[in-house]
Amino acid sequence: MPKTPRDLAEGMAERRQRRLRDDGYVRETFTQKREDARKTARAFLDRFPKQAYMSEVEHWQELPDGDIKFTMRRLRTAD
Repeated sequence: MPKTPRDLAEGMAERRQRRLRDDGYVRETFTQKREDARKTARAFLDRFPKQAYMSEVEHWQELPDGDIKFTMRRLRTAD
């Protein structure tokens, strides 16, 4: 049983990370200028088509300096 709120938070974070690792997806995170981010995402989706790999932009955010931080995900295999 957790002793402090920090112990509880760390345990919850560890369980979340374990679930993400075991979901069958491969994730890649990038931080790039907007135009480069678009090109990278397009190349990723061309290389791993959604129909076969269930590829998508899982998360993105615009950073204060104008860069885009985004995570692409795809299935490990397309069998």
